[in-house]
Amino acid sequence: MSPRALTGAVTSSCCRRRTPEVRMSVSRETPPPPPSAAGVFHDQLPLMTQYAAILANEGVERGMIGPREVPRLWDRHLVNSGVVVPRLPAGATVADVGSGAGLPGLVWAIARPDLQVTLIEPLLRRTTFLQEVVDELELINVEVLRARAEDVDRQFEVVTARAVAALEKLAKWCMPLVAPGGVLLALKGQSAADEVKDAKRTLGRLGATATLIRTYGDVEIPTTVVEVSK
Repeated sequence: MSPRALTGAVTSSCCRRRTPEVRMSVSRETPPPPPSAAGVFHDQLPLMTQYAAILANEGVERGMIGPREVPRLWDRHLVNSGVVVPRLPAGATVADVGSGAGLPGLVWAIARPDLQVTLIEPLLRRTTFLQEVVDELELINVEVLRARAEDVDRQFEVVTARAVAALEKLAKWCMPLVAPGGVLLALKGQSAADEVKDAKRTLGRLGATATLIRTYGDVEIPTTVVEVSK
């Protein structure tokens, strides 16, 4: 890792110290998991429910998510992220660029303890929140890194981002982090096809060998993912 990346690192996953500033309590306003969640998260559903409670309470209070997102927290955010988990190789190293509140990186780390997930986020208030969540949930497979993606001198088998930027700009940040033979999984919406078209030349310059659009999840609104292989 470069000196710049090391400078921005937040307490790593090996330090599971409880942080007193955040009280991770379940509120009556926390929406219950829908039936689809059990089929996505299986044995990890109780831990995912704890994360949902954190997002619905401290996450709103600290500006990680908007209050209007709470009623649709499961379908729009947690299940939407979780349905992509079967695509991830066993034991893969994963980087979540612009992780924000931990979507999809924390969802993937909870659902798949075999993964090694690095949450890359430049804003201190967000990395502080993320580390507190990691400590509270005792996630030993997660590292929180305060840094810009372009300052991280490491590569990962899987790099992901959700609601960060258009694909052309996102690729400039993310593709250098993708190891040879790895993949960028960009969670997108209805604009995916147009974004792929606009980013075609940029992706080629950045070493992309193949780009395709896939959907995941046997749910009402499947998740659209742009997959860029390197």
